[in-house]
Amino acid sequence: MATTGDIIEPQPWAALGLGRQQLIFVGGKGGVGKTTTAATLGLMAADQGCNCLVVSTDPAHSLGDIFGQSLGDRDRQLLPHLWGLEIDPEAEADRYIGTVKQNLRNWVKPHLYSEVDRQMDLTRLAPGTLEAALLERLSQLMDDGLQRYDRIIFDTAPTGHTLRLLSLPQLMAAWTDGLLSRRQRSADLGRMFRQVGDSQALLPEPPPQDWRTEQIRQILTERQRRFYRARRLLLDPTMTAFLLVLIPEKLPILESQKALAALRQGQIPVAALVINRVLPETASGDFFETRRHQEAAYLRQIQRDFRQLPHFQVPFFAKDVQGVEALRQITQYLAT
Repeated sequence: MATTGDIIEPQPWAALGLGRQQLIFVGGKGGVGKTTTAATLGLMAADQGCNCLVVSTDPAHSLGDIFGQSLGDRDRQLLPHLWGLEIDPEAEADRYIGTVKQNLRNWVKPHLYSEVDRQMDLTRLAPGTLEAALLERLSQLMDDGLQRYDRIIFDTAPTGHTLRLLSLPQLMAAWTDGLLSRRQRSADLGRMFRQVGDSQALLPEPPPQDWRTEQIRQILTERQRRFYRARRLLLDPTMTAFLLVLIPEKLPILESQKALAALRQGQIPVAALVINRVLPETASGDFFETRRHQEAAYLRQIQRDFRQLPHFQVPFFAKDVQGVEALRQITQYLAT
């Protein structure tokens, strides 16, 4: 498998405003064609010899359906140079909580196990748990995946979910910083009192180092390192790009406007805009003429409101986009 130092830069990627970025996030309102766009980008990269992984984080999984294969939470080869996996956020949260439960069991007495399980089961229902678990998995994919793949393309959940996800590295790194800092202050204070006690013969000999404290410190330090790295990657325009996908309708346009503003405020690099399901010129009849007239107004609005981004229009196809040959029809619209 190619290493990241051997990246082949497919020419079509330059048309999309992409260069050597290795992490591509495809996002937008639900139902606008994010998965199809992500799958097409993966196919384009694979056709040029890039080893590419397409990751779906959308609960409404359809990545496997597009390729006519069953995907799970482990990467599976779809084509030469192309792999795919689908992350189930609910299952990921269950796995995440299960790991925390096991760690806590190592640090408490057996009679507290049931209370630990009860508290963690309540935590499982708390807002943000799915995003936190998903971030853990994505951070691992960024760490490990970039050692195995030239590019990783993330088919993300609807925009609001994605924006929360992209903001979590900073929030969780700060939280981990706080925990480490408090543990360090506690340890320093303990040493100070022991020293004072020793000097005045008031305290007994200090106990040996608590292995549990060291284990907690190691776990928190590793999480801190992983979150910081994820954030650095997300904010590095040479490593990461975000593609917005929308259709020429009012609500997707409004959501994409908010997403673009939020992404830029968060300094997340946005490379291009993909406009899906544009009516072909051959569509005729009164119904289509009415739709075309409305669509033309929305397309003008998109050109005006997103003028700073490259635009790529993909037509509304007569049949569902499914299978490699259907995806290849889309590549011609994203490569020019």
